[in-house]
Amino acid sequence: MNGPIDLAIIGGSGLYQIADLQDTQELDMDTPFGKPSAPIIVGSLEGRRVAFLARHGIGHKILPSEVPYCANIYALKHIGVERVISISACGSLREDMAPGHIVIPDQVFDHTKGRRRTFFGDGMVAHISAADPFCPDLSNQLESALKKTGVKYHRGGSFITIEGPRFSTKSESHTFRSWGMSLIGMTTSPEVFLAREAELCYAVMAHVTDYDVWHVSEAPVTVEMVIKTLNKNTAIAQESIRLLLRSLKAARDCDCEHTLASALITDPKVIPAKTRQTLDLLVKKYL
Repeated sequence: MNGPIDLAIIGGSGLYQIADLQDTQELDMDTPFGKPSAPIIVGSLEGRRVAFLARHGIGHKILPSEVPYCANIYALKHIGVERVISISACGSLREDMAPGHIVIPDQVFDHTKGRRRTFFGDGMVAHISAADPFCPDLSNQLESALKKTGVKYHRGGSFITIEGPRFSTKSESHTFRSWGMSLIGMTTSPEVFLAREAELCYAVMAHVTDYDVWHVSEAPVTVEMVIKTLNKNTAIAQESIRLLLRSLKAARDCDCEHTLASALITDPKVIPAKTRQTLDLLVKKYL
């Protein structure tokens, strides 16, 4: 690779089909947590190095619950990524967040059931702080880029992650609204928490595709509806990435790179050698 990677994008496979992406490499990787969803595409854009990872695999073949979240984040950490933008389709649970709008959420609610949520275990324990799960500095920079596109966007809101792959019932949708949730999707958790454990900056560009099923004057969400909005917003996402890369700060201005400093609790003398080797990429500087 030709120098450090300034930004990683996790999203649909169509995102890296972007004009002027040069010097591309395809990294077919393996990790202690298995293979990532797809080969990582690394290239140069706007004079910066950028990596793209198709969350659901090439051709969208991986269910939300089957996404190898640990492998994806570990692989990005391994190649030197420090900042990640997640581009996600979502449903809106608020009238003002209409289909076609983009949201940069500031909170997440994990309502999934069967997913691995941590790199740790097997003899090593860490308790990260997740009060503010998204990187505020990267979110600010993403907002600045979105402003320049002229797209209708919103800053803030709680993003609930459900297990999927089905969409919500009306009862569930109304319940999530009563809880104060703003958006609903299927992939932000545990991705955001694994990114924090890996001490990566992580922000979400959420593309509202529908009103879920709560909105009485709108048709219930369908796959066709989601794809139509995503295709329309691909150009906006690509332009936002370009603008973000042009102005992205050289150094991080946040505490994300120190997340594990106060999170590790296990006595280093009792950590199994195999576990220590597996997690060396994440914890070496603290042990």
